[in-house]
Amino acid sequence: MEGFIPHRVDLFFPVVFAQVAQPVHVPALEEIEKQFMTEFDYVQEAEQLETVRKNLSKAGLEGPWKLCRVPKAYMEYCTTRVLVMEELQGGKLADGLKNEMRIQAAREGKTEQQYLADMKQKEAEAKEKGKELVGPTADEYAMYISILDKQRRLMNGFRLVHNWTIGMLPFVQKKEIEKKSDLPINHAKMIDDILLIHGHEILVDGYWNGDPHPGNLLLLRKPDGNPQIGLIDYGQVKRLDKDMRHLFAKLMIALDDDNKDEVVRLMIEAGMRTKKMDPEVIFLYAKVGYDLINDQILKGKHVQMFMEDLEAKDPIVQLPREFLMASRCSLIIRGLAQALHQNRSVAKMWRPIAERVLREDI
Repeated sequence: MEGFIPHRVDLFFPVVFAQVAQPVHVPALEEIEKQFMTEFDYVQEAEQLETVRKNLSKAGLEGPWKLCRVPKAYMEYCTTRVLVMEELQGGKLADGLKNEMRIQAAREGKTEQQYLADMKQKEAEAKEKGKELVGPTADEYAMYISILDKQRRLMNGFRLVHNWTIGMLPFVQKKEIEKKSDLPINHAKMIDDILLIHGHEILVDGYWNGDPHPGNLLLLRKPDGNPQIGLIDYGQVKRLDKDMRHLFAKLMIALDDDNKDEVVRLMIEAGMRTKKMDPEVIFLYAKVGYDLINDQILKGKHVQMFMEDLEAKDPIVQLPREFLMASRCSLIIRGLAQALHQNRSVAKMWRPIAERVLREDI
């Protein structure tokens, strides 16, 4: 199983911010500035936190045994300058991934530097072949983790016997018991879970965190020791009304179908305007902003250079304001996914939710 878990935590933050980088447009900055200003009222943030927690709990997505946890806000103690909420037992996801990388490197008999060098080499080899390095699927991860867990429990049995026999003698060092939290994280499932949660927030509730950056995602543990995502910092909540949620749902389906004419029509309906109204440029803005980033789309260019080329070809006059924070959310999650070699089509992941919303939310 050597090299089974290819991820580059050293690139985690650069990848995230590279994906978020977009050409500077005044309407976009105005919308983001408006969202940022909401973070300075902690009573409002506490109310938003509670709304999100209740929404996700009602949907069966939040709770001790569910996909995620959102801390409860204690409204009676909150003021405009103080936010008091439940403590979630865990740490930042980025820190958890770095620690996991160290454990995996040791498991493979490598130093952290050797492990990172191997990952860089694999990425370079894949790029030379015109391919993208793809990590294991959720099922492959589950099988690998199950094997390691069986080995862990067996070896812990031997360690306990040692500790309670020979280990009781003076000057004999006891063996350390390996914790379940030392097992690898199922990166594929984790990315799918994060996308599912945010897809529900945007498409079903129309109420989501527009800033799910790595510091706002926590790595927690369920009562059985399995990983769980914690969601914090709901100071930048964005709302979509029913009509805009339905429009966004139709956009997800059109993007997944690769229906360029429909994507362009929906983007224009949402408020997209460019100087020349070039359909190809509008389609590519939608693809990168809301769906997928890969070499096939970028044609070997860095995403920032690609976006600058689009801007030069047909400058943006106006972006779909109501969808801007959804794009930001999508880009940040995809940055995390790409750092873990788990690139995803957001439209494909969110399509089932979109279809359900259009079918049931009449």
